[in-house]
Amino acid sequence: MLKIKNLHCQTSDGKEILKGVNLEIKPGDLHVLMGPNGSGKSTLSKTLMGHPSFEITEGTIELDGENITDKEVSERAHSGLFVAYQYPVEVPGVNFSNFLRLAYNSNKPDSKKLPVFKFRKLLKEKANQLDFSEDLLDRNLNEDLSGGEKKKAEILQLAVLKPKYAILDETDSGLDLDALKSVFQAVNNIISSEKKLGVLIITHYQRIFDYINPDFVHVLRDGRIVESGDKKLINKIEKDGYKQFKNA
Repeated sequence: MLKIKNLHCQTSDGKEILKGVNLEIKPGDLHVLMGPNGSGKSTLSKTLMGHPSFEITEGTIELDGENITDKEVSERAHSGLFVAYQYPVEVPGVNFSNFLRLAYNSNKPDSKKLPVFKFRKLLKEKANQLDFSEDLLDRNLNEDLSGGEKKKAEILQLAVLKPKYAILDETDSGLDLDALKSVFQAVNNIISSEKKLGVLIITHYQRIFDYINPDFVHVLRDGRIVESGDKKLINKIEKDGYKQFKNA
């Protein structure tokens, strides 16, 4: 279980963003987190992964019973946490395929590390399943990719690395309808094949519910989760917006 308990965090200049977030994601669960701009959604994803711009001042993050609150980013990743960010960064000079092979092998015992050619075969299989063009595998990491291609590259990393828990931070933003359908069909395929994968999707848009069927939906407002429910909560949000949850 990914357990977030009474999580508070602030920026480097002392501004508090998260003000007591509580959330539990069990293996196999699909959660969706929604909320107005500035509510702390992206801050939550970055804080969970240990982004240095945010300081945890109170609360804990546990992953399958292990306290990772003070762990480095690499340690959180090795523990099984994955975050796909809203704006994937271009990294000139770092080959995408080589980067992903090193990431894959870094968490494997020597007997299960894959050499270049075997990993390339695995990567091509996953790329074909996600409708990710093979010629993009030899690009530098996210360099000269369209917005949709960058988001697909993030999902390809998810498919290859097979973490225990995945946070998808506004993966749908900036995608046209065709790219949105392709990306979230890929997400669904991964969820279907990895039965124990716990997923938190952070989004602004109801349109993704055409492609996913969450177990839980949450509303984050002013740094706190103020409402939780099932998919029916979407209709409530669509009808009356987020202001109805202001004093929850």
